[in-house]
Amino acid sequence: MRSSIGEQIRVYFGKCWRIFLNEKGWKAFVSSAIITFLITCVTGSDMFKAYRATRNGAFALVCAGIWIGIFNSIQSICKERDIIKREHRSGMSVFAYVNAHALFELIQCICEALIVTVITVIFNKDNITGSGVMMPVVMELAITFFVIIFCSDMLGLMVSCIVKTPQTAMTVMPFVLILQLILSGMIFELKGFTEKLSFLMVSKWGLNAVCITSNVNAMVGAPENHDFDFEVANLLKMWTFPMIFALLYILVATFFLSLVDRDKR
Repeated sequence: MRSSIGEQIRVYFGKCWRIFLNEKGWKAFVSSAIITFLITCVTGSDMFKAYRATRNGAFALVCAGIWIGIFNSIQSICKERDIIKREHRSGMSVFAYVNAHALFELIQCICEALIVTVITVIFNKDNITGSGVMMPVVMELAITFFVIIFCSDMLGLMVSCIVKTPQTAMTVMPFVLILQLILSGMIFELKGFTEKLSFLMVSKWGLNAVCITSNVNAMVGAPENHDFDFEVANLLKMWTFPMIFALLYILVATFFLSLVDRDKR
């Protein structure tokens, strides 16, 4: 008799944990700490104090979060594709398999977001104010970094479900990262089609969220930018859209992985 979806999620979640231990997944936490440390070393003493320094530093931290998230999952599914195909033919639920990975990655992303937040706060403790838009700045930053890392992680998971080999996944990954960078609105002024396309990028929402929490509009030299308005509704919007994207990535990942039986031998 086929196991229930809930039981399969539990089984595959346990498998994700065993793989994490066997492949020394804790190295991802060390990598997150090193990347954040290097960024905080170069952002300068004006981070969270001056407009340009804060926006540049926020962009660097957002890029780091995207990098961390995508690397968590970009090869996690495609490297087991042959195993998945056999188990799927034996009754495995693709929905359960993908969601088990998503749940495990969610926990990993929480840990990584805390690491990024702690290091960022320690290096900028003199400039970070106590109060954000609706809660302490530290908490808002932690939520923002989690949203960025988790959304990017689910993007990587989706790519891993679409492609068939780890080599292809690593070939696609640079293009995904480049799109996030150039369409964030930080490097280039976007107009027309590119501006509309930027709304699909977690980099745009993440950058806005960090700037809102930092209240960059109140800093000296800040131009009028309503994307950075220091308002609760504005910050919630910056968190909500990437999480919606993450859910869509999970659905797309499930659909494409359900086609695994069509793979050629």
